[in-house]
Amino acid sequence: MRFYNLAALLVLGTLIFTLAAPAQHLSADGALQTFNFLADQYFSEVYFHFGPTAGTQAGLHQYDIQLEDYSAANIQKEIAALHTYEKKIEAIDASALDASIAADRLILLNNIRSQLLSLEVIRPSEKNPDIYSSGITNSAFVIMERPYASPNIRLRSLVAREKLMPEVLLEARKNLKNPPKIYTEIALEQIDGNISFFQTDVPSAFLSGTDAATDAEAKAAFAKTNAAVIDALKSYAAWLRSDLLPGSNGDYKLGAATFAKKLSYDEMVDIPLDRLLQIAFDDLHKNQAEFARVAKEIDPTKTPQEVLSELASIHPAPDKLLSTFQDTFSSLITFIDTHHIITIPSQVEPTLEETPPFMRATTFASMDPPGPFETHSNKAYFNVTLPEKSWTAPHVAEHIAAFNVGTIISTSVHEAYPGHYVQFLWTPQFPSTIRKVLGANTNIEGWAHYTEQMMLDQGYAAAPPDATPAQIREAKLIRLGQLQDALLRDARFVNSIKLHTGQFTFDQAVDFFVTEGYQSHAAGLVETKRGTADATYLYYTLGKLEIMKLRTDLMKKQGAAFNLEDFHNNFMRQGFAPIKIIRKAMLHDDSPVL
Repeated sequence: MRFYNLAALLVLGTLIFTLAAPAQHLSADGALQTFNFLADQYFSEVYFHFGPTAGTQAGLHQYDIQLEDYSAANIQKEIAALHTYEKKIEAIDASALDASIAADRLILLNNIRSQLLSLEVIRPSEKNPDIYSSGITNSAFVIMERPYASPNIRLRSLVAREKLMPEVLLEARKNLKNPPKIYTEIALEQIDGNISFFQTDVPSAFLSGTDAATDAEAKAAFAKTNAAVIDALKSYAAWLRSDLLPGSNGDYKLGAATFAKKLSYDEMVDIPLDRLLQIAFDDLHKNQAEFARVAKEIDPTKTPQEVLSELASIHPAPDKLLSTFQDTFSSLITFIDTHHIITIPSQVEPTLEETPPFMRATTFASMDPPGPFETHSNKAYFNVTLPEKSWTAPHVAEHIAAFNVGTIISTSVHEAYPGHYVQFLWTPQFPSTIRKVLGANTNIEGWAHYTEQMMLDQGYAAAPPDATPAQIREAKLIRLGQLQDALLRDARFVNSIKLHTGQFTFDQAVDFFVTEGYQSHAAGLVETKRGTADATYLYYTLGKLEIMKLRTDLMKKQGAAFNLEDFHNNFMRQGFAPIKIIRKAMLHDDSPVL
C-alpha cells in the first residue's frame, strides 16, 4: 500500500501483446517492448493493486470499491511482488535502450527500491497510527471530493469502501509496535477532525443539496456503514489514548544510512550528508543576510526581527483568507504571459477550499489536482488551512500571521502560478508514462519553491518607476515575505538531516524554525511534526538550488541564445523526473547537480 503522496498519478494503458520473461541479451526493440510490458504490469499488479486509493485519485475508478489491506500478510505479499519486479527490471540491459527510456528504467527501479526501503526498514505500518485513521478518511474523501460520476454511483462505491474501514483500524491494533510518541500525538490531534468528517462532511456531500443521491438502497446502506466507521474511529481514538499513547516510546529517526538511501532512491541525490548540511547552512545564511538588508531598507531603526513582527501583523482576516488568495491569480497570470515566463496550457483556474481535516495538523497550504484519467471532473483544489473554531485567540493570531502580505504572494506562486498548478497542466506533454506517475520531490517541490524567488527576480510585485513611498514599502515587504518562506525551507533542510541523524531533539528543531527560520512558534511546531515523518523534506531548497544551477549552467552554454521561457518550457517537458536526469537531457553531460 501507499504510505506517501504523489503529485501526479497515471498508469500505462493495457498492452495488447504478451512477452516472455526478460532475457539478459535482447535487441534494442526487444528490450524496449519488454520494459514497457513490465512497467505496465508493475502499475497494475503492484502499484495500484496495493494502493487502490491512489487509483481513485488517478481517475481509475475500477479501484473505487477497494481499500488498502494493511494486514501483515498482505504487506509481505507486496514486498515479495516488489522484489520480483526489481529483478525483472534489473535484467533489462539499459544499454539496449534509448537514453530517455534508460532513464525511465532507473526511475522505476528507484521507486521499487524506495518502496522496499519503506516496507522493510522504515516500516510505517508498525510506527505511525495516523496512516490508518487519516488513511481511511482520505479514501472516502477522494470519492466525495470530485463529481466524476453521479452521486448514486459514488455513494455505492463509498459504501463498498466503508464496509472495509473498521477492519483497517483493527489491523492497526495488531501492527503498531511502540510508535514514536509524536506520531501517536499527531494521530490523536487529527482524529477528532476525521470523526467530524464522517459525521458531517460526508453525509452533507451525498444526502443534501440539488446533487444529493437518490438511490434509497444505497442511502440505507450508507447510514449503516458510515455509522460503523464513526464508531470504529471513536473506538480507535479511545485505544490510542488509553493503550497506545502510554507505550509510545519508539524512535522516529531514520538514521544516517537509511536517510541517505531514501534520498538516493527518491531524488537521485548521493551527496554526503555533511556536505548537504553545509549547502543548507550556506543558503540559510545568504537568505538571512538578504532579509537583514531588505529589513533595513524598510526601517533602519528596527532590527530584522522587529520588522518581521510588523510583517506578521499585515494579513487578511481569517474569513477573508481564501478570497485573498483568489485575488492574486489574475495579476500572476497576466505577469507570466506578458513577461514570457512560461506557457500556461489552460486558462482554467484552481478552486480555493479549506484543507481537508486529515491534513490540517501538518500543512498550511497545498494543491490537489485531478487525476489525469478524470474525464468528468477537471477541478484542481488549492487547499488552505484555516483556523479551527476551537482555537484560542492567541493560537488563531499566531496561525494567521503565517499568511502575511508577502507569504500570501509566495504561497500563491508556489501552489498555483507558475508553481504546482502550472506544472500539473503540463502533464499531458510529459515524455513518458513513468514520468507522469513517479515524481521526484526535488523536481515537484523544488520547481514550486524556485518559482517564488524567480517571479520576484523577474519583476513581479515590484514597485513601479513612479512609485509612492507606500508602494515601495509594500514591494519590500513582499520580498521579505518571500525570504521568510525561503528561510522556512532552509530550516526544513537543516532539520530534516539533524532530526533524523540525532543531532537535534524535537524541541531544538522547533526552536531552530523560530530563531533561524524566522517562523512563529506555532509554525515551527507544525513543521517539526511534519519533519518527523516526512524525513526528506529538505527537497524544497535542495531542488530549488539544483534548478538554479541547471539554469546557470545552461545560460553559460547557450550564451545570448538562452531564453527563460524556453528553459522553463523545456524543463516542464521532462516530466517529474529527478533533476539529475533532466540535467543530462538538457545539458547532454553528467555534470554534478550541485
